[in-house]
Amino acid sequence: MRPVSDSIKTEEHEGSGHPADHAAFAQVARGYYTPIVVLFTATLIISNICATKGVEFLGDKSVSLGPLQILPIATDGAFFLFPLAYILGDVLSEVYGFRATRRAVYYGFAALLLTVACFAIAIRLPAAGFYENQEAFRTVIGTTPRLVVAGLAGYFVGQLLNSATLVLIKERTKEKYLWARLIGSTVIGEFADTLIFCSIAAAAIGIDTWEQFVNYVIIGFLWKTLCEIVVMPITYRVIAFLKKHEPSYS
Repeated sequence: MRPVSDSIKTEEHEGSGHPADHAAFAQVARGYYTPIVVLFTATLIISNICATKGVEFLGDKSVSLGPLQILPIATDGAFFLFPLAYILGDVLSEVYGFRATRRAVYYGFAALLLTVACFAIAIRLPAAGFYENQEAFRTVIGTTPRLVVAGLAGYFVGQLLNSATLVLIKERTKEKYLWARLIGSTVIGEFADTLIFCSIAAAAIGIDTWEQFVNYVIIGFLWKTLCEIVVMPITYRVIAFLKKHEPSYS
């Protein structure tokens, strides 16, 4: 006759489906969705930190075309990285659909909020007597409320519009004309993102004239859209790989 303790142990594991002599663990979902979302979220966090720096190219030049300031070129420190967020958003939307991409956008939004909260707490913690970089630390990561709102609003609206546009086009074109979906969704999403972010954040990074603002919006939008076009062959390959190796794609 089995001991009472063994009977209890067996009964406890019968409901979970796990053998009594093994520890129970949940299984990690397979597929490429999770690593793409991780990269997507990391890109957003890093971009929003880099965007606190105002950047100017050809500052010794001055060329204007009506209200548009051609030179110098004013932008922010995330100009080289942020387009990757929209490329990843396109990949997620094309392969996994709007609902899965919307979930990734929510994850990214929550991660950005956590980042801002942690930075605010870290800045307010009392500095050690031997730590001489408190003001530099505050300057680098102490984003102003305006930049926080600008980044969150632009990202949230732009990414959702990007995904919704791509999926709507795909409903009509099915698997054809991928280039049209990628470019069309980027134009809509990037323009909304850039306009919202620049409208809120311009003054916070030192843009204080109408000419600089128009330049900031147009250059930012054109740059991000151009990046999408330049890397489109790579985006095609990534999407083709995922469609081939994701068993549930249909």
